[in-house]
Amino acid sequence: MKFSSRTLFALSILFSLSVIAVVFATTFTKETVGYILAFNLCFLALAIGFRALALILWGVRIQVLSRALGYRVRLAHAVNMVLAGLLAGTITPGQAGGEPVRVHELYRVGVKVGDASAVVITERVLDGIILTLFGIVIMTMTSSIWSTFSISMKILIAVAWIFLISVLFIPVLAIRYPERMKRLIMRLITWIAGKLSDTQGSSSRICEGADEEIDNFFNSFSKFGGPSWWGLLAGGGVTALFWIAEFMVASVILMGLGLAPSILLSFLFQIIIAIVMMIPLTPGSSGITEISTSSIYALIVPAGMLGIFVLLWRFVTFYLNIILGSLAGLLIVRREVSVRSKNEEIRKQEQGKISEIGKGDDSGEGD
Repeated sequence: MKFSSRTLFALSILFSLSVIAVVFATTFTKETVGYILAFNLCFLALAIGFRALALILWGVRIQVLSRALGYRVRLAHAVNMVLAGLLAGTITPGQAGGEPVRVHELYRVGVKVGDASAVVITERVLDGIILTLFGIVIMTMTSSIWSTFSISMKILIAVAWIFLISVLFIPVLAIRYPERMKRLIMRLITWIAGKLSDTQGSSSRICEGADEEIDNFFNSFSKFGGPSWWGLLAGGGVTALFWIAEFMVASVILMGLGLAPSILLSFLFQIIIAIVMMIPLTPGSSGITEISTSSIYALIVPAGMLGIFVLLWRFVTFYLNIILGSLAGLLIVRREVSVRSKNEEIRKQEQGKISEIGKGDDSGEGD
């Protein structure tokens, strides 16, 4: 069954609000209203500030990886594509919709599709590496906390981590077995092109273009492993800063509720949540994220505060995505309309020149 974008967007919001409502209903106490009234809004502003910093760092990472491949991308454009990608991520399982948006926006500023794909996939790989390293370090420092997790939570975490590690194998296979990977991808593209194209010629053109871009894709990965190694190193550093800023949002909200920031434990919890969010189960991973967040943070957040915490955290990390992503999407639509108008104007001018030349030829023949 196929769903429209509006339906998926509505489902994403519905899943999220439904779980938050259930959390509120099951944890509401007579102190909850007091906690709401006592919350310090300055900490909410600070949490939004950390989130904004994380998004800017994400844009910087795109800049760095693109620069390593020889392209210059403006920071404003990089941040805008990040925001637009976040909006697309709200309607796709595992928030995977953001990747095609970023590839398209990189292509719009002159980055070849294959190179843009390599940049976007490298982002995911760096996320996986950094989250894994963070997880190993923090888990060794907080090993006692694992005994408090339920069996179902441990299984979910294990599945999520296996999924993350499997994603890390993509660039390894691309570098080690480029020809085999290319043949596999081309078979898939040929099959898809045959289904989507009405004519043999159209299908052939799609495959020829894909063949060239796949070569660019593998060449880009080879560059990251060779002359552009500094891009991976710098990108990894920016990725670490990105996740630190992202994880600080929850600690700041805890402080706004009058609780200890619990930075180490909060980082561990959010690493687990971030990995769970990568599993493509629901649009935007909504519902799943709220369930895992409320289940894990219940270990350090009093029951009466849990619903408030989940709502505020999701506002900053999810609902704010919709607001900012909508604005970014409007800028992209406005740009596309402007580009089409200019192209149409150029086409009309060229047709006018051709018509004038034709009239000149006709008058010459009459003489």
